[in-house]
Amino acid sequence: MKKQPKNSINRTITVILLVTTLLAGLTACKGDKGVNSVVSAPGQFHKEGLPIVDKPMTLKVLTVRWGSMGDNFIQNQWLKDLEKNTNVKIDWQVMSANDWSERKSIMLASGTLPDIILGSETFGDSDIVNNLSLFRPLDDYIESYMPNLKAAMQEEPELKKISTFPDGKIYSLPARLPLRPKSSRQPVINKTWLDKLGLKIPDTIDDLYNVLKAFKERDPNGNGRLDEIPVIEVSNDLISPFGITDLNNNFMVVQDGNAVYYPVSEAYKEGLKWEHKLFVEGLLDKELFTQDETMRSAKFLNPDAPIVGFSYQWTPDAVFGKWSDQYITIPPIAGPDGKRYTIGNPYGMNLERNELLISTSCKYPEIAARWADQFYTNEASIQNFWGAIDTVIKKNINGSYTLMDPPMGTSADAWYWDQSLRDFGPKYVSPVFEKSIFLNPKTGDGLKLQLDKLGSDYTTPPFPDVMYTAEEFQLLPTLTTDIDSYVNTMRAQFIIRGKIDEGWADYVKQLRGMGLEKLVKIRTDAYSRYVNVE
Repeated sequence: MKKQPKNSINRTITVILLVTTLLAGLTACKGDKGVNSVVSAPGQFHKEGLPIVDKPMTLKVLTVRWGSMGDNFIQNQWLKDLEKNTNVKIDWQVMSANDWSERKSIMLASGTLPDIILGSETFGDSDIVNNLSLFRPLDDYIESYMPNLKAAMQEEPELKKISTFPDGKIYSLPARLPLRPKSSRQPVINKTWLDKLGLKIPDTIDDLYNVLKAFKERDPNGNGRLDEIPVIEVSNDLISPFGITDLNNNFMVVQDGNAVYYPVSEAYKEGLKWEHKLFVEGLLDKELFTQDETMRSAKFLNPDAPIVGFSYQWTPDAVFGKWSDQYITIPPIAGPDGKRYTIGNPYGMNLERNELLISTSCKYPEIAARWADQFYTNEASIQNFWGAIDTVIKKNINGSYTLMDPPMGTSADAWYWDQSLRDFGPKYVSPVFEKSIFLNPKTGDGLKLQLDKLGSDYTTPPFPDVMYTAEEFQLLPTLTTDIDSYVNTMRAQFIIRGKIDEGWADYVKQLRGMGLEKLVKIRTDAYSRYVNVE
């Protein structure tokens, strides 16, 4: 018998220990013989009102947080009060996204999950579709035990669309986040440079070209060196003036109600020509295709003088550090057709899915569903997005709500993540209720909403976050790995070398040979299912 290498043996032992730990710690509802081994049978269950059960019982809830965020959010006073009011105690299992991938694979392979899985970072579409037997269809539970969510879906039909799987059932619950912008990243420019050079804010792509050329040639940072980088990166945003508004980075847009694969479109070709012109004249960073994020960030934060002239950002203070005061957000740049386009969503970038699932391991799904429904009130939702009332939110006498200032030395966004579930978990804030919430317009979410006014009118409906079948999920990786890589490679080549018209036919032919028609059919079939959900 061949001797196993020592490191292989260690890996085997590690995997066995991980499996043992996960199964012991996360099995919520079934003991050695299918009998609940965590809590005794619950007392009288109430279909309406509170408490949900007369005698306290426990559910295990798994959630995954980014990086080292930890579990401070469970001290949120609303969550503490929820336990008292419902008699449903929560055994939180909080994991880090840093090591979740391996643990997730082991858990799904085991076939035994905790009662509730909370947050879209935990399981994605493919995890759910390929393991449907592990998750309960929730349609009947929504109808019978979740009046808050049912009302929300009636008020906002898109909630049901994004939650309906290809088999027509709902396995995961959605969220509508409060006071989110309609636009994503917007154009940001160094206003100090404009003023020094006597230039106006650019309005069209021709204006922008002239401004960028001046930034390159006239030393606007005044350090005596022509070290300015007019544009530092190539992104979907840079070709948005050509009507390409790809929010989800899947090379799909919606035009006149139809799903369109834009990398073979005339608009995309013209966008490439625009980028090539910028590159050959030195207006794009010469290290555009060789630098990593660390190198790019260092240029944004260059310690001696600002060197980046134009970019697309969420807010100016997101990347420019001590130079942030020199930069302003401006309206979208008008394209060749005279129109303006902004990547985003005219209905708001606020809808999410896969925020809560109930496993088939759970013995008390009715209780789990009623517990989950408590999150779908307006007050519950704002407290699970920013933080508890009297801790982060002030409830005013007139019925309005004001966010408090974060502790000294802490950013607003970091404070919200520490105090709440933030982006993760079920929630719904109605458009009417949003009018009673007041944010600081100079920082955090309030600042983004102020900047959003510049571009929100120019957003167009994006290709939605559609659902795919198990069979489609099997085909997609093979198709997208080759096709996406080729599109990105050719974009770089066209930008650097040009000859776009001459090479276009061969480029399209190569894509078709890679299975482009099959890929487009999968995307458009999924889009058709999405828009036809009733």
